[in-house]
Amino acid sequence: MSVHAARSPLSAIFLLHIALEAPLALQAFWSPQSLPFLQMNNTTVVMLKLYAALATGSCITAFLAYPLPEFLPGKRALAIGFCVYHSVVSTILFQTPRFIPHTLGPFFESVNLTPEVVWGTFHGLLGLGMVVWWQSTLQYAAVARGAAQ
Repeated sequence: MSVHAARSPLSAIFLLHIALEAPLALQAFWSPQSLPFLQMNNTTVVMLKLYAALATGSCITAFLAYPLPEFLPGKRALAIGFCVYHSVVSTILFQTPRFIPHTLGPFFESVNLTPEVVWGTFHGLLGLGMVVWWQSTLQYAAVARGAAQ
């Protein structure tokens, strides 16, 4: 395996991060009052805009890291950071009281499947995906480390 051709199709996980984060980031930045959240006030609008700035930065970083070789320490560190982020967000969304005033229907409500839980599940899957990417690309890092010696 050549160090220069070290690419994994699993790097698409970085694009999935963008797909999950960008819609909320863009809407929270340009029109936070239109988001379907309960009890919005000036403080939450400011916090949403601050979150939008951070999320936009993470999307740009993920876009720039996506084409990089798998063995680069910066890409690997970004994946671990995203893993921690998505795992924490997933946990928060699973434990939060309802704040999205939409329903998926009476059946789904009866089994506690709410928009917050669905959103938390997507974050959890992305966190798991980052771990899968990390583990599946360890061989690339090992080859690069061996080539450097």
